[in-house]
Amino acid sequence: MSRLLYLLPLLIFAVIAGYFTIPILTKKDPRLLPSVLIDKPAPGHDLPALLQDKPGLGPEDLKGEVKLVNFFASWCGPCRAEHPILMRLAAEGAVPLVGINYKDRPEAAIGWLRELGDPFGRIGTDSDGRAAIDWGVYGVPETYLVDAAGHIRYRHVGPLTGQALNDTLLPMVEQLRAGKG
Repeated sequence: MSRLLYLLPLLIFAVIAGYFTIPILTKKDPRLLPSVLIDKPAPGHDLPALLQDKPGLGPEDLKGEVKLVNFFASWCGPCRAEHPILMRLAAEGAVPLVGINYKDRPEAAIGWLRELGDPFGRIGTDSDGRAAIDWGVYGVPETYLVDAAGHIRYRHVGPLTGQALNDTLLPMVEQLRAGKG
């Protein structure tokens, strides 16, 4: 029995090495976090408007057409990094954008949007983070692709990049619009 105890560190090392090696061998992207909400209805919340001249977000607002829902905050550095991509999407009219301002002071968020531009058609305020919990948000920024029926079809964790937009999100938007998604 005491000889088997000498093998215990080797066994522990093999388990740890396997844990980190298997994703590499299977070519799984460790940045991809699965969501249990994929293909399920987006959580319904009545989120108050951030801006006086732009509506907030209600459960029915995510239905009718494909939309991107972006969780953002003024205190979030990666949100600032992805913002030009959101502005480009809005300018091109590629897909309607819905913003959910996450755990932010309203005056800070409004100032941030005035400084960087406002790409969103609607902005709901999630001041206590309850909506984000229901959506499964790990941290901002996170972006969800919602189909015309209001079902979540894709989740992007972290700041959007041009590559993620061109390789994944925009093709998925076209597939969903064509009814092939």
